[in-house]
Amino acid sequence: MTTLNRRIRDYLEEKILSGAWPPGHRIPFEHELMARFDCSRMTVNKAIAALVEAGLVVRRRRGGSFVAEPRVHAPVLAVPDIRAEVEARGRRYGLKLLARQRRAADPRSEGEAQLARGGDLIAIDCLHLADDRPFALEERLIGLVAVPDAADADFAKVPPGTWLLDAVAWTEAEHRIAAVNADSRQAALLDIPLHTACLSIERRTWRGEMDVTHVRQIYPGSDYDLVARFTPKS
Repeated sequence: MTTLNRRIRDYLEEKILSGAWPPGHRIPFEHELMARFDCSRMTVNKAIAALVEAGLVVRRRRGGSFVAEPRVHAPVLAVPDIRAEVEARGRRYGLKLLARQRRAADPRSEGEAQLARGGDLIAIDCLHLADDRPFALEERLIGLVAVPDAADADFAKVPPGTWLLDAVAWTEAEHRIAAVNADSRQAALLDIPLHTACLSIERRTWRGEMDVTHVRQIYPGSDYDLVARFTPKS
């Protein structure tokens, strides 16, 4: 059963993420939410505090709570939904789940330890298809402390990136882009010759101060490009 503070949080989060309340918009005062949901100030405060921690809301002393400005390290690169990208190109999307494992963080990896935060990780390998041909290879880790619902998500049916965009409000992202040559495993899965030039995109996303996911996506260079349109001001 959904708790009352979770209902309040979901209501506020939906208004923010849908764009109904843009950055800088003042969210209802606590007494207004108390009346709307017939609850205590503590319940309302707990819901708002969770959104502050997630980086979606900022509190101003004596001014109320306001929708926060999103922070992105690379503003010309959106966090992509590969399924939507494939379909936007007029091609038929497909997904093949190669591996899924719930495991502890590798003690030798500082990045995995930061992502896990003392809990488990979900490790996912999957192949994205376009018209039944390999389009991208994805290797992803999701922190279950940040995203506990990922433990029960069916990533054989819904791409992990698509699921995360729908389920988790991220507040900050970092892209790292590199040119690589396909190794033997990558070449076999992508059905390309060994050492074919590929585009590697590594991405980390955060919800407030908490890591949500780390992912690496490999695209054959001949079948993928990055396009960003922006103005001098941006």
